[in-house]
Amino acid sequence: MKKYFDFEKQRPRISRREAVRRVLLTAGGLVLSEHLSFHAYAVPKSARAKAVIQIWMWGGPPHLDTFDPKPEAGSDYCGPLSKPIETNVSGIRICELLPQLAKQADKYSIIRSMTHGNNGHETASYIVQTGRPPGGRLVYPCVGAVTSLFKGYEAGYKGLIPPYIVLTEPQGRFDEAGFLGLRYRPFATGGNPALTPFAVEGVVAPGITEQRQKDRRGLLDELDSLAHALASDPQMAASARAENSAYDMILGDGAKVFDLSEEKPEVRDRYGRTKFGQSCLVARRLIERGIPYVTINYPGWDTHKENFQTMRRQLPELDKGMSTLLQDLFDRGLLESTIVWWGGEFGRTPKVQWEAPWNGGRNHWGKVFSSVVAGGGFKGGQIVGASDARGEEVKDRPVSPVDLIGSIYSLMGIEATAKLPNPEGLPTRVLPGPEDAIPSAGLVKELMPS
Repeated sequence: MKKYFDFEKQRPRISRREAVRRVLLTAGGLVLSEHLSFHAYAVPKSARAKAVIQIWMWGGPPHLDTFDPKPEAGSDYCGPLSKPIETNVSGIRICELLPQLAKQADKYSIIRSMTHGNNGHETASYIVQTGRPPGGRLVYPCVGAVTSLFKGYEAGYKGLIPPYIVLTEPQGRFDEAGFLGLRYRPFATGGNPALTPFAVEGVVAPGITEQRQKDRRGLLDELDSLAHALASDPQMAASARAENSAYDMILGDGAKVFDLSEEKPEVRDRYGRTKFGQSCLVARRLIERGIPYVTINYPGWDTHKENFQTMRRQLPELDKGMSTLLQDLFDRGLLESTIVWWGGEFGRTPKVQWEAPWNGGRNHWGKVFSSVVAGGGFKGGQIVGASDARGEEVKDRPVSPVDLIGSIYSLMGIEATAKLPNPEGLPTRVLPGPEDAIPSAGLVKELMPS
């Protein structure tokens, strides 16, 4: 892979000016790469899914401690989490720390045979989110960026809020947009939605009231003699429209989607008053307003040390937020048109490292891991594939990331053979094809609608 972002040295906190600049770039559609020629893209009317909520478990969640428990393997593998619970679907058991998700198993399906064999955070993240192997001539865009291309502005999206949102930190580890460029990178909100108000990073600053912000804007407008002199210029007019859209997102209707005070306190309580839980609530609000792709970046799963202490702290958060999201989407009639995709870059070593300094930790494991999908046409209440008795190898029905991504694209009506514009003019497609030295994508047919 040619380049990536190191999460440990992730992008610095952005300034207020930088936040406005980013919104201007996306909302106004002014960033046109000098190397690329963009065209209008149409999504087939047969598409079942209109949107995706991706729950990205940054660091790699342990499959044995979440959706593929192995109590029979013994304590060296299951540790203290030795009592998996039955779900509302006969024959499906999940971790004992996920009781609310156990009640929702009819809404989601578990793929227990995901595999790519890569144990590096950066490279594994790239594989899982693009379906491509690292190290090629081009850096390919992730699913969110491709969705932004085919369901964003080129496809007639008119929303004020950018079509690809990340809550709340940048995903890091790789360049999400790849060769598609800045226009298709996500808008990462920053901030913490569990706080009231939810201050989108760089947009709302302490001590800056709405009126003060309006006054500042008025002063800047008075001083901008160049804009007044060139008001009839098409490029300046486009810039002015973009600026108006950006400020509307900060001060107008666009900002309301992030205002969780509009939600009833009991709704917020059901999601959990945690950063993750409230991010799930914001994701639902974004989907309601037509945003096609939202990623909830949920860090803290790189459990080399003290894995089980982390599980006891984070799994209840995951359980509350994700289960409420699924039920809320279902109750509002949104689940049938919204894909919920849970997973990380790989799993964790099945055998627990009890010795110091790991003290019950798990390392990286790309041989086999789990993903969960729900909604948008995916069947619920299913198990696809299996790992072996200790969760170390794929036992049955291996599923590669490109197969799962291909299934998501299929449900969204994004053609696998559609061309992706790139700066070198190469015949790049949405998914690998005959021109690539890797297999073409299949589908997870067991989960696809009849």
